[in-house]
Amino acid sequence: MEIAMSATPNRASQPAGKSKRKSVSHDLPTARQMLPLVKVIITEVVDQHERLAKLAPERDTLEEYRRSLTWESRRRRYALNDEMTEAEKVLAGASAELESLGVALVDPAVGQVDFPTRINGRPAAFSWQLGEDSLGHWHYSGEATRRTIPAEWQTGTALRMRAEP
Repeated sequence: MEIAMSATPNRASQPAGKSKRKSVSHDLPTARQMLPLVKVIITEVVDQHERLAKLAPERDTLEEYRRSLTWESRRRRYALNDEMTEAEKVLAGASAELESLGVALVDPAVGQVDFPTRINGRPAAFSWQLGEDSLGHWHYSGEATRRTIPAEWQTGTALRMRAEP
C-alpha cells in the first residue's frame, strides 16, 4: 500500500509570534460605551477566580492524602476536581470574550482591564478596575502607574488616536 505524500511541507498557518488579529486601538468614547459589557464579563472573571482560590486548598489537601482517603473524601475530591474544571472553563471563556473585544485582562483577582489605545503616538491603555464607577484612568504601555484621565480629553480634542494598520 502506497501513501501519497504532498510536495509541500506542513507548516503552521500562522508563524510563531504572529497574531491573526490586528492590534485594536480604542478611543475614549468607544471604551466608555463598552464598559457596561466589560463590567459583566469581569465580574464573572473575578467570581470564578475567587471560586478557584477557595477550592484549591481543599483540593490540594485531598490530593496530598489521596491514597488514604475514605470513600466520602474520595467522592469530595472528584467533585472538587469537577467544580474546578468547570470554573476554569468559565474563566477561560470570559477571558476569550474580553480578548475578542480587544480588552486586555490585567489582574483577574481584582478585575483590572486595559483598553489598548495610542496617546501622542505611543502605545497606551485606558485602565478600569471592578468597583470603579467609570473609566477614569490611563497609562502608557509598560507603566504600572495609573494616571487620571485629564478633563480636556473628555471632548476628545487633546487626544490623538488612530487605528493600527
